[in-house]
Amino acid sequence: MFSLGRLAADAPRYVPLGLFLALAMLPMWAALALDARLLHGLNVWVKPLKFHFALSVYLLTLAWFTRYASPEVTSRPWWRRHERAVVFAVIAEALWIEGAAALGTGSHFNESTPLLRVLYGLMGVGAVVLTTASTTLAWAIHRNARTGLSPALKAGLVWGLALTLPLTLVTAGTMSQMGGHWVGGARHDAVGLAVMGWARDGGDLRVAHFLATHAMHILPLVALVSARVFGGLSLMPVRASALLYTGLVAFTFVQALMGRPFLPGLGA
Repeated sequence: MFSLGRLAADAPRYVPLGLFLALAMLPMWAALALDARLLHGLNVWVKPLKFHFALSVYLLTLAWFTRYASPEVTSRPWWRRHERAVVFAVIAEALWIEGAAALGTGSHFNESTPLLRVLYGLMGVGAVVLTTASTTLAWAIHRNARTGLSPALKAGLVWGLALTLPLTLVTAGTMSQMGGHWVGGARHDAVGLAVMGWARDGGDLRVAHFLATHAMHILPLVALVSARVFGGLSLMPVRASALLYTGLVAFTFVQALMGRPFLPGLGA
């Protein structure tokens, strides 16, 4: 059962920050309504809102999954130090994205001045640090022989968390090197796929990046379904799903690099 108290007990550093980021979206909604400035065709506060939501979901997901981690691993000093580094990285990322919005400038791919070039590089390091939390948690769950989960569901958690970092590094790293997520289309986000905003007139690397970062959510859900259909002891469907999901990320990644929109038959 869901219990906020249990979440906070399992991950006392992640839960308060995750909830704070979610609550901080409220004044941003007000800013969105009052501030008419645009960046790449969208209101300057759209990106901070998206990132606050994404980071909040990320932290609370880590907190939820931490209950299945090995106490032997999570009780070690390096684990606590790593959690503090992740929290610091999340706060720094959020503050920079909010600050850039307040200044009306881009937080990503912005190397227009030496200072912004340094800040963007530091933000990239922070993004890597905060994403490593998925990898360490995958290891901690893998090491726990008493999760109380079926082998299939445990495998889904481990695979989903373990794939998040490498897939994200490839997709996000490529966007950074290319200076943006657009490939072959107009460099604006005013018209895109409904809800997600992905480009319709060219490739958009955010599709593969989105799938990469959500491996930690999607593969556990697939494992849950697999356990119900094929039984909790059957690992082959989970492993096959992890392979297919990696293939999906690779397909959308290459598709974007070729300048082709995701699901081209759908309109904005």
